[in-house]
Amino acid sequence: MNVLRGVKWPYALVALLAVGAVALGALRPQLVTAVTSSKKKPSATDKIKQDPPPTLFTDNEIAAIGRQADDQRKKADALFARWKKTHGTARDDKAFAAWAARQVPAPPTTAQRTAELHQDQRLARTRTAAGKKAATWLELHGKKDVWKLYLHDQRELVPARQGAAEKAELKAALKMAKTISDQVAAEDRQPAPYVLDPTLRPDKHIKPGTKGPYSYPSRHATLSATAVTYLGSLSPHRAEDYRWMRDEVLYSRLYMSGHVTSDITAGTLLGDLIGDYELTVSGR
Repeated sequence: MNVLRGVKWPYALVALLAVGAVALGALRPQLVTAVTSSKKKPSATDKIKQDPPPTLFTDNEIAAIGRQADDQRKKADALFARWKKTHGTARDDKAFAAWAARQVPAPPTTAQRTAELHQDQRLARTRTAAGKKAATWLELHGKKDVWKLYLHDQRELVPARQGAAEKAELKAALKMAKTISDQVAAEDRQPAPYVLDPTLRPDKHIKPGTKGPYSYPSRHATLSATAVTYLGSLSPHRAEDYRWMRDEVLYSRLYMSGHVTSDITAGTLLGDLIGDYELTVSGR
């Protein structure tokens, strides 16, 4: 029995053979751990095996931000259709990156961002020890580790050459997601909520007058949406699980005041565009 999202899940463990050992299930039937790799640099599998997930947030808690993320997917698909009509399916990372950055909406007005900050402040007053533990785990592993681990599971079911190609494609997409989101954040210069209100994260030790780090768009959101769009196309029957993990990651960023809602939606839109692009140019 595993405790996940506040509910006991009697799911079967998924067997993955690695050096003759059997891995244990970690996040869901599809998100499993494997034995520690002999590589010097720990893999995503190793990292999550060494730091298994705590009980995460409930479906009710993550539902609202999940719906907003889903709305961005629809917008991204419509925007990408325009890119594809003009550029076709050829890979042109430089041109696409410049175009994708321009599709990120302008930052919210000061009044809008203040209202969103008040939402974060209200949410901060509801924090619990368990919630902080969940958010900390999601902050650490939600950028890349969980997505690489999901793909690792998928790769066990496909020919080796296909699995290697998918691994390279996801890696390239996540790298692009980080690069573009960081570029836009540096240009738009929207301070993180805990910079605007240091009481939200006293552990960050923000000095008076500090302007960064900048949070629009959210890198976590961009990476998560990129991965979900890509992985969901490879395994449509698992798409709901991927979206669930995305929503967990997104909510955790609001919960610990790393971002406000507009940071999340802008990052999700950008990530969906990048996922669409990688699927198209790789012929998926």
